[in-house]
Amino acid sequence: MIATPQASLQLESEPAKVAPLDPATPLTIGRAAGNRLQLTRAAGVADHHAVVRFSASQGWLVCNWQSDTGTYLAGRRIQSCRPLADGDRIQLGPNGPVLLFRLEHPGTPPAAAVSPGRTPAAAVSPGRTPAAPVSAGACLDFDGRSLPLASIQSAGVISEPHYPQIFSWWLLLCLGGLLLLPFPLLFWPLQIGALAGWILLGSRKEHTLQVVLHDGQALTHRFANRRTALAHCGGIRRAIGQSLDSSGAS
Repeated sequence: MIATPQASLQLESEPAKVAPLDPATPLTIGRAAGNRLQLTRAAGVADHHAVVRFSASQGWLVCNWQSDTGTYLAGRRIQSCRPLADGDRIQLGPNGPVLLFRLEHPGTPPAAAVSPGRTPAAAVSPGRTPAAPVSAGACLDFDGRSLPLASIQSAGVISEPHYPQIFSWWLLLCLGGLLLLPFPLLFWPLQIGALAGWILLGSRKEHTLQVVLHDGQALTHRFANRRTALAHCGGIRRAIGQSLDSSGAS
């Protein structure tokens, strides 16, 4: 069994304040007394703001909890959970405190070592699907980065709505359109257009291929087509000898 790398959160404004992370227990963050990381005097922090937890298949994740002001990762507001990499900045609210994710790299796992004289097999790129399993000493070319196959723990596809707020906009437009109810020539085209827009935009999703390394790092590559993302994911998982029936998509 490969040991889980040690991780922690560091308050950017006060580097001396560090909260260690336990893979077995999610770290809840907020103003309320029940949180494991309590920020009572931080402006813009909700009572139950965010959670940092460990997933065996995806590594360390940060999730927005019950915050109206939102949780931001690398400057972008997250809608659900997002994988973390060493040095990532987690901001609680648009103007709230910033927490730095720190990952202690234990070094290259023994399984990643390549025997002397072994020549790596052909690289696998997100631009093409591997057709057959490759040897344990092979490398994978992921977004220009060469990764030993032995250093890869898992691969999966995460599918999320491209427009997560589309239902709210559709409902607001429909309610506003009631003002045009006495004018059917304006009311009905608006309602039909709003419904068509909701169906069209609501069906669009963003598909992210995520490769998790044994040291806890999570690398991602986005695809517009889910079938393409799953094809690349399947090729990587065959290459590392991982069952295609295990959790490869969500």
